[in-house]
Amino acid sequence: MARRRRRRTVVPGAEQVLDRFKYEVANELGIANQIQSQGWENMTTREVGTVGGMMVKRMLQEAERTLASRGQLR
Repeated sequence: MARRRRRRTVVPGAEQVLDRFKYEVANELGIANQIQSQGWENMTTREVGTVGGMMVKRMLQEAERTLASRGQLR
């Protein structure tokens, strides 16, 4: 069995916020009930990857909005 990597967050305490965000994205994708009944460990790589990819996409969009509002984007 492969060893799991546990990533540390840059901001202490952000784990809970990211976990809520993960479930929010899963809910939007319509797989939150499946995750609650089966658990993350029983989801397919594609399903988990879709959640992670959507999280990254939304975080980048928010960062771009923040930079644009500060006038730091050209």
